[in-house]
Order: sequence, then C-alpha cells, then structure tokens
Amino acid sequence: MILLIFDFCLNVIDPSSSSPAVCAPGRCPPPPAPGLSLVSVLALLACSGQLLAAVLLARRYGGRSSATDRWVLCWLFYDIIVHLTLEGPFVYMSLVGTVETSEGPLAELWKEYGRADGRWLVSDPTIVSIEILTAGLASLLGVLLVHAVLHDKYYRHFLQVCLSVCELYGGWMTFAPDWLQGSPHLDTTSWLHLWLYLVFFNGVWVLVPALLLSQSWLAMRRLHALRPHADTHRKNM
Repeated sequence: MILLIFDFCLNVIDPSSSSPAVCAPGRCPPPPAPGLSLVSVLALLACSGQLLAAVLLARRYGGRSSATDRWVLCWLFYDIIVHLTLEGPFVYMSLVGTVETSEGPLAELWKEYGRADGRWLVSDPTIVSIEILTAGLASLLGVLLVHAVLHDKYYRHFLQVCLSVCELYGGWMTFAPDWLQGSPHLDTTSWLHLWLYLVFFNGVWVLVPALLLSQSWLAMRRLHALRPHADTHRKNM
C-alpha cells in the first residue's frame, strides 16, 4: 500500500520525477539545490511505514517477552522488512540492469539514495555482493533469531552474534573501500545526503548490532558465572 501511494504521488503529483523534461541546449534551468524533495519525503514516509509495521509485529508476537526482548524483536522485524522489501529488490534491479535504468517506486527510492552514494545507481560489484549477503543470509538469520527470542531457544545468542557481525561487516565493507579512495562516490555537500542518508540510516545498522553484541556478551558472562564452583575451580587449576 505504501509503495502504491509512493508511485501515485510520483506520477500524478510530480510527474516530472519519472519523466524528466527535455529542454533546448543552453536553456535548461540550473538543477535544484539538494534538499527535501517530494521523493525524499515519500521515501521517509515509506521508512516510517516499515518501522510502524515492525512495532505492530513486535507487539503482536512479543507480548509475553520482556521489555528488552520486545525492543529486540522490534529491531529484528524492522531489519527483516528492510532487507526483504528494499534490499531484495535492489539486488534484483542490479542483477538484471541498474537502478539508474530501472523504473517504478522502488527504483525511484534507490535513485534518491543514489544521490548520496552514486555506487548504488550503477550496480557496483562490491555493493551488490554485500547486499546479496544481507538480503539473503541476514534475512534468514533474522527470521531464525525472532523464533529463538520468542521461544527462548538455547541458540538465541549464537544467532544474535552471527547476525550482528554480519550487519557490522556489511556496513564496514560498504564504506571502507570508498573511504580508502577518498570517498569519490559520496556526496557530503548536502546536509540531507550526509547526515540523514549516509550517517543516520547507516549508523543505525552499526549502533543496534553493537548493542546486541553487548547484550549477548553479558548474557554469556552471566551463564558462565552460574557454573558450579567445583567445575570452575578445576578449570582454573
């Protein structure tokens, strides 16, 4: 439903976004200054809709979980939704062509993000490889981890560590190669591109996995402390 509204607004309210105007050489107006365009607003609304869906799913299925685990479930549902509904289509568009040559609401959303990082427009091999990993493996790990949290499975923190490391690795490999080249593909001249698209949206996938790793570390330390004293004494001999 959100994507249908997104597509309607792009083609009815602002038809020029899907069909750029053609002007005579030398008579084209200067490009608009980077800022909150219609596509930017609709993209943020789509992200808000995904977050709302994650909150509702966490409330629906995590009612018997602790308050902390409900927050974890909310993040996991959001993570899975983003991987499947945004990154999955990106992988498809990049394998059959490029985002830049694709059409539709999701293509327009990725074109908007591509204003901040041009590699997403042209099927950059590093970016596509990472997104195949996250859209495939991370989504599967997320679903399994949701099950483990809801049913208090013994392998919960093993999966949580694996997923968090996967997310952190993906974030590092997304930006480190470009940083080492002097960030030629990143637009840091616009506050919107730098602080919202690049720092905030990518920073969330660094902060939350780091917090989940810390939670798993503390949980494993508590379990280790519960071992019988005699067993601990033998290990220290």
